[in-house]
Amino acid sequence: MKKSFGKVIAIVLTGMLLLLGVPACTGGGSSASSSAASSAASSAASSSASASAEKTYKVGISMPTKSLQRWNQDGSNMEEMFKAAGYKVDLQYAEDDVPTQINQIENMIAGGCDVLVIAAINGESLTEVLEKAKEKSIPVIAYDRLIMDTDAVSYYATFDNWMVGMFQGQYIVDQLDLKNAKGPFNIEFFTGDPPDNNIKFFYGGAMEILQPYLDNGTLVCPSGQIEMLTVATEKWKTENAQARMENLISSQSYGPTKTQLHAVMCSNDSTAQGVTNALVDAGFTADNFPVITGQDCDIVSCKNMKAGLQAMSVFKDTRTLAAQVVKMTTQILNGQTVDVNDTKTYDNGTGIIPTFLCEPLSFTVDDMQTLIDIGYYTPEQLK
Repeated sequence: MKKSFGKVIAIVLTGMLLLLGVPACTGGGSSASSSAASSAASSAASSSASASAEKTYKVGISMPTKSLQRWNQDGSNMEEMFKAAGYKVDLQYAEDDVPTQINQIENMIAGGCDVLVIAAINGESLTEVLEKAKEKSIPVIAYDRLIMDTDAVSYYATFDNWMVGMFQGQYIVDQLDLKNAKGPFNIEFFTGDPPDNNIKFFYGGAMEILQPYLDNGTLVCPSGQIEMLTVATEKWKTENAQARMENLISSQSYGPTKTQLHAVMCSNDSTAQGVTNALVDAGFTADNFPVITGQDCDIVSCKNMKAGLQAMSVFKDTRTLAAQVVKMTTQILNGQTVDVNDTKTYDNGTGIIPTFLCEPLSFTVDDMQTLIDIGYYTPEQLK
């Protein structure tokens, strides 16, 4: 299931240019060329917005928290691209506090935002405030996390999160050679915050791959903690995952010279980092570390992969998603047909929300240089 990372990255960068109307040129990958690609994408968006807009539009961007690297990147990417496209931007972070996010969205509505882009802290908590947006005919784009139980959501933009889980599950299958090995292999599970609708897709995709091996006994979960809500991690926090992993180490006697732990399926990097911290504290080293999955290619997790303390992560180039949201916003405001590629899957309780899915990529330490080549990180950041 793993794709050739370098080849697919070239396709992703080309797609960023094409979705914003820029002719794509091919050549050797480099930080300079990747930076130029991002600049060209923003310039194209600017031309598209300014050519047809009769006023300067204002976009409200509501992000859940600054405590995770992922959301800092999402927010800054969108802010940069929207401003380059000629928009005014109101970017707010709610620090994982639902009342704060609601208040910020209310202020965006009162402050004259023409479009709202919202990554919800709790996908079921925004019904009332978004009714106010609907009353003012303000379009709402649910960003990365589907907002539930409101017909005020116009569109949804995210990555294929079922595929994320499948990548993680398949990596465990391949690394443990589950198709051929007899086992049993011990595994534990960690997913994310229960109010985040995405955990259903991360977990579901992974279990589609792993469940047959649990059923036939090749994989065994010694703790018995398998159900999605049982293995959830409040607010995706590293310290919460670490505390639970420490409890598992104690209760199941995991250790380099004790009960062997072969794999930990973690839905993202912040949970993976908590698991890694607990295992290192328990005496595990790169020589006997279990296979640990992740998502987002956070800097800390990239360094852990280099050190042999995390096996893989799923890369989601947030620049691609940001560029797509800028394009969708411009299409909405210009009265054009909005690009979507899924009109069947994402029902938020009031009906199907038209969705654009960006494609994630499976990533290992062997692909580290590619993150530098495309300008996502600098060499200094990954030292």
